[in-house]
Amino acid sequence: MNPLAVGIAGLGAIGAPVARALATGLPGLRLEAVAVRDPATLGDRLPGIDTVAVDFDELAARCDIVIEALPRASFRDVATPAIRRGRIFMPLSVGALLDETDLIDLAVANGARIIVPTGALLGLDAVRAAAEGTIVSIGIETRKPPESLRGAPYFATHPIDLDHLDRATLVFDGNARDGARGFPASVNVAAALSLAGIGPERTTLRIWADPTLSRNVHTIRVESDSARFTMEIENIPSENPRTGKITPLSVIATLRGLVATVKVGT
Repeated sequence: MNPLAVGIAGLGAIGAPVARALATGLPGLRLEAVAVRDPATLGDRLPGIDTVAVDFDELAARCDIVIEALPRASFRDVATPAIRRGRIFMPLSVGALLDETDLIDLAVANGARIIVPTGALLGLDAVRAAAEGTIVSIGIETRKPPESLRGAPYFATHPIDLDHLDRATLVFDGNARDGARGFPASVNVAAALSLAGIGPERTTLRIWADPTLSRNVHTIRVESDSARFTMEIENIPSENPRTGKITPLSVIATLRGLVATVKVGT
């Protein structure tokens, strides 16, 4: 079987490690092309790796799998051509899906698949299994160093001085949909959790800015008719403090699962 051609939009803290893994060799997969804002930086981001920089339309035309690893503002520009061509679309700006639900209808119409990696989260297999029964409640509490929350749109209307916090401070208490809008670069975990479980309105989210932390900490609590469980993960930040080192590894694991003979977990 010919390897599946993979295209990556964005070569930041997620896209670059995934591209390097593909170039090193993932059986059944190959790096076909990338899309970056400035093609002149391709050699710096992927030294010694033979690939080409293309626009979003050509990325969709050339690739079986399109990975979106760009800021939220570019989400639709990457997603639309990939979905229209019936590709496997793998978004990292998962919160965008909560507002761009027409893309799901477009995927149905064109035979595309939208596959969301676990990313910086854990336990989505258990949440999906519980959702086959009845989930009573799901909540996620996120604690992050203040610098990883800097620049979030939420602070335009809820000003908080992140530079002078001396203790953990609750900066958001609401649901996953509102949280994804207010913190589009920081809480894609909550959006993924809501898609796996009972939806963004019923998934509660609390965000803390904690100057004592050096890691991003996510705690999930689920109450259902089949199980009650609590999960916590402490992610080591990558070069981008908003992104954990485990996130690109999750993408790589998801890619492996698409072509694996033996696949563990749902």
